[in-house]
Amino acid sequence: MKNIGVLFDLDGVLIDSERLYSEFYDNLAQLYDIKEEKFSLAIKGTTIEQILSKYFPAPEVSADVLRRINEFEANMEYPVCDGVIEFLDALRAAGIPLAVVTSSSDNKMQRLYDRLPHFADYFDAIITGADVTCSKPDPQGYMLAAERIGCNPADCYVFEDSLSGIEAGIASGAVVIGLTTTLPADRLKGKAHRLIDGFAGFGIDDMLSVTRD
Repeated sequence: MKNIGVLFDLDGVLIDSERLYSEFYDNLAQLYDIKEEKFSLAIKGTTIEQILSKYFPAPEVSADVLRRINEFEANMEYPVCDGVIEFLDALRAAGIPLAVVTSSSDNKMQRLYDRLPHFADYFDAIITGADVTCSKPDPQGYMLAAERIGCNPADCYVFEDSLSGIEAGIASGAVVIGLTTTLPADRLKGKAHRLIDGFAGFGIDDMLSVTRD
């Protein structure tokens, strides 16, 4: 097997948290009368700093929104998506380097590690919003992740659930597999190299069968 790597988005791919985030951010948009249709989808893949500066620029509002986000993330659960552990175990057993590429803050990631103490052990690199200057759909995060695990981006497989994330993976040169866990298949059709509905029953051979053609 050539020197391949596997790069994962976090929310909606490894962690079944998108429904919780969607409800939280859509309620936040209502509270502050944000005129953005489906606010939770509009901000998908962006950092907290970008969300605050674009939609909540007033200092007192920004401080209140940040307090609400921190409170929400401090109390939320981090359920692992079905089939993820089995797939990660198989990849590790095969000696394939793995990385996470997320726009999440380091504070949020620490809360995740507190809830899931062995989560980080699966990965050779974890790229957060603090590691990049450009968020998805810019490919910077995926390019950096590939570098840190010692792989050419063109030899990597990316798993993503959002349009901006899929675009970032494609721009990096990787083979991109889209998950229909957040958006319906018709929204992602033609964007990724293949679509799957989750990791249950999905194995390494299934991944390797995906090509750019």
